[in-house]
Amino acid sequence: MAYQITSECISCNLCQSVCPTGAIKIDGDRPWIDPELCTNCVGSIHTVPQCKAGCPTSNGCVKVPADYWESWFNTYYHLVAKLTKKQDYWENWFNFYSEKFSEQLQKRQHQVAC
Repeated sequence: MAYQITSECISCNLCQSVCPTGAIKIDGDRPWIDPELCTNCVGSIHTVPQCKAGCPTSNGCVKVPADYWESWFNTYYHLVAKLTKKQDYWENWFNFYSEKFSEQLQKRQHQVAC
């Protein structure tokens, strides 16, 4: 099996409806891919795995890395991307907060001067 359902899955069950082999099963409220039925859409009319193509989150169904180092680097790059986004978030927050704080100081100075 080369694909798996991740924790980013929102349980919309779209992948189950588009799977040509019926390999996606629902266990309770979480879907999973039956490795006995999954063909990764190889040999079908589809050029890409339909679980990946039909996923609205784009990360709900991902390819399972073939070896340890591929998995390690994928995890590393994913975490670096998350940290980079958070850095931008805090930088934007600080800039916004600083701007609002400056406006409040100017208003207060103007009130004191009048």
